[in-house]
Amino acid sequence: MHRRHLATLAVLIAAPAAAQDASTPPAIAPSAQGDVSVTIYNNDVALIQDVRALDFGSGRVRQEFPDVSAAIRPETVVLSVADAAIVEQNFDYDLLSPSSLMEKAVGETITIVRTNPGTGAETRERARVLAVNGGVVLQIGDRIEVLRDDGLPARAIFDRVPASLRARPTLSVTLASTRAGRRPATLSYLSGKLGWSADYVALFDSAKGTIDVQGWITLKNDTGTTFTDAKTLLVAGDVAGGDDDGNRFNYRQRQGPMRAAGTETAGREQLGDFYLYPLGVRTTIADKQTKQVSFLDVGGTAAAAGYEYQNNWLGTQVDPQSAASVLRFSSARAGGVGDALPAGTVRVYQRDARGQAQFTGESRIPHTPQGSSIALRTGDAFDVKVKPTVVKRTALSPFRWRTDMSYTLTNARPRPVTVDVTQSGLDWGYDDTRIVAESQKSERRDSNAAVWHVEVPANGSVTLTASFDTRY
Repeated sequence: MHRRHLATLAVLIAAPAAAQDASTPPAIAPSAQGDVSVTIYNNDVALIQDVRALDFGSGRVRQEFPDVSAAIRPETVVLSVADAAIVEQNFDYDLLSPSSLMEKAVGETITIVRTNPGTGAETRERARVLAVNGGVVLQIGDRIEVLRDDGLPARAIFDRVPASLRARPTLSVTLASTRAGRRPATLSYLSGKLGWSADYVALFDSAKGTIDVQGWITLKNDTGTTFTDAKTLLVAGDVAGGDDDGNRFNYRQRQGPMRAAGTETAGREQLGDFYLYPLGVRTTIADKQTKQVSFLDVGGTAAAAGYEYQNNWLGTQVDPQSAASVLRFSSARAGGVGDALPAGTVRVYQRDARGQAQFTGESRIPHTPQGSSIALRTGDAFDVKVKPTVVKRTALSPFRWRTDMSYTLTNARPRPVTVDVTQSGLDWGYDDTRIVAESQKSERRDSNAAVWHVEVPANGSVTLTASFDTRY
């Protein structure tokens, strides 16, 4: 169906009521939710727990729970009511809207009201809705008419609201109740489209060698339902979903920001292998709303700027390449941020000569344990370059090669810098590459990469050399 056509006819398809003119909007009912608790995970899943005090009859009774999430996973619903057992449950997610109302009216008769723009006179005709497919097709008397989006004042009046349409997402449950009376009902279910993410702002002071870090939680609600005055708990970590078959390929990638995983236990509540971040006060998470809450604010944390360059295989770059600008700091309790950090984007600022904070780059961090070493890649250096070159490649046998490499580092800055030069691609799974000669001692990070910490003088250059023996 052409929904844009129906949406633009907002004045045409009125909010319906039994024999009620569309110009009178119905009253908005308050939320039917009770005491709501929301636990939100990182991977588009949330646990909703809603305790409502309800009046139950005796015997087989039907109870409706409006204002549940429109993204509810019905198979996860758990309802706990004293002296009652669930017989059947249904989730009614066909919501009342101008489009759905017209679709449900196919085969029914409605009233079309048109207003003459010149005289203001109204004419009313009864029309049978034949189809709603790319437009609305009506039968009025002996003629067939297509309802046009021509801007002329018109509206539709419906005699009733179809029983299958709900003003709000509703869960209906049939219960076998052994007694009548008012008692609490605890409704729990999983929902999608309710998520959170972490964002960080870091202000780096190069003169002092420190950063100030503020962390923000961003909540986003697209469930179609507002959760009012809810106790909110955030879970940092990736819980497994039902479609996770555990079969993942681990491809080698550029080194990430977490250089060494921490071993300190953070002073936060944990749930299994996940950290919990409760919001300090109850909050209303409105539908179609993005809400931000501060969860981290530390100042004067030790930090240092540096440079890194990674050559992904034993090859030549025609032009000098920019080294990456990195900002290094720790999440340790002593001398660091002092907390476990949920995955998120860190945006880095630095003050210029006028004292004004300027944006210098951003990088994403994974879930980071307390005590970890972090190196954020914030951009490419303007004045620090590296040019890797294959000086000579020699065949020692049909399955053995020697590669002589040089790495020319230049520094146009007025002070010396240290560049961590990484040569990766030393282990592709079908070969064995070893360093047989080098002008400076390297560190073998793993079987695939070696790193040199190269000091480059101010306004100067230096050349690093290494020879590699590769056997297939």
